[in-house]
Amino acid sequence: MTAIRPADEPLIGRFVQLTPFVSEDIPALHRAIGHPDVFAGGYGGGPAGLPADLPAFDAFARGYYAGGPAAMPWTVRIEGGPDHGAVIGATKLGDLDLADESAHIGWTAYDPRVWGTAVNPEAKLLLLGLAFDHGFGRVKLQADALNARSRAAIAKLGAQFEGIARRDKRRADGSFRDSAVYSVIIDDWPAVRTRLEARLAAWGDRPVDLRSSIE
Repeated sequence: MTAIRPADEPLIGRFVQLTPFVSEDIPALHRAIGHPDVFAGGYGGGPAGLPADLPAFDAFARGYYAGGPAAMPWTVRIEGGPDHGAVIGATKLGDLDLADESAHIGWTAYDPRVWGTAVNPEAKLLLLGLAFDHGFGRVKLQADALNARSRAAIAKLGAQFEGIARRDKRRADGSFRDSAVYSVIIDDWPAVRTRLEARLAAWGDRPVDLRSSIE
């Protein structure tokens, strides 16, 4: 089966909603993720890539979250509860290769107040489901090899570690990073989906609340 590009439509879960990224989201994204803690682990090229102010973040975001035939950028929002609709992050389903049925989930960052909550597992559940439901057979996830937090989060999803791509990407400070590469393939998907659903069930019915969320 040859993969097909999904439609640019919102993905709604129990705890988060993913809406197609638009430039009007940029000020709220700046408030949510324009922090040193977010860039410290390698996001956006690492600490040196942190935009200095909103205009700089605007320029960064328009490039980093660019869409097109091979990329689907999303703004992540809270679903339900007192903070319903609040922007808490961004992610992308990119590197869409329809012929080879492969894609890449990445470019992901969240407001530190929702780290360790139901946000990331549900966002990944929605995106992986979208990819596999549209004929993709392999979804890559990767992180700076030095980013222990991101690597642990990817492994916790049930993604399989494939190895280290050495000198893979240039950081914002000019140095090169090694990338830790993981994947979920269609054969893995039933077990990964069950694992993610169990994590969300363990979270219970309480919505994500920015006033009480802690890592």
